[in-house]
Amino acid sequence: MKTILVAEDEASISAVLKAYLTNAGYKVVQAFDGDSAVKQFQQSEPALAILDVMMPSLDGWQVLKRIRENSTCPVIMLTALSDVSSRLAGLNGGADDYIAKPFIGEEVIARVHAVLRRTSQHQNSDEDQKSFGRLRIDWRSHAVYLNGIAVELTPRDLSLLLYLARHPNRTFTRDILIEQVWGLDYFGSDRAVDLSIKRIRKSLENWPEEEGEIKTLRGVGYRFSVS
Repeated sequence: MKTILVAEDEASISAVLKAYLTNAGYKVVQAFDGDSAVKQFQQSEPALAILDVMMPSLDGWQVLKRIRENSTCPVIMLTALSDVSSRLAGLNGGADDYIAKPFIGEEVIARVHAVLRRTSQHQNSDEDQKSFGRLRIDWRSHAVYLNGIAVELTPRDLSLLLYLARHPNRTFTRDILIEQVWGLDYFGSDRAVDLSIKRIRKSLENWPEEEGEIKTLRGVGYRFSVS
């Protein structure tokens, strides 16, 4: 039974989420403020966290930042803010999905299933790590090393690089990458893939081109190209 952390300061909303998630077969750990959310996360090591943005002590963004310091655990942000800029801020900050209030319980469960499914697909592999010259990819620990030094990437950029490296020398369109890496429920422009690739390339600028590179095939998509 997978554990879900629900961090929501409104008891009635937290109770509804707990009921739906329990009904779906999950164990639910609740927190009603940001500080408690961080402590519960550390103690329970959940498979996924649902964080309300507006909470006492620490808000959802601050809790997300604390989580991302040491974990790639999938996170769904829950808030009354429904404008595009808030959604993009959450996704760019390391969230895996974003649900605006008021929500439908069945939608929350569907999104939890989808996020966990994507995470599981990225983690399951016959090969835990592989080196491409001086670049080493470790899928089990969700880490990337260049010249033996850890490469700092946002969770969304990291997930994209891990997927491309899992399928070397294969070309993927933006739409396929969004579907396979970020999910069909991704909210945002497909140009977000271009920006993510740009940031990844910047982080890997010291990776010798003769060992590999992320190539752009104009009008087609992107390829993790290695010899």
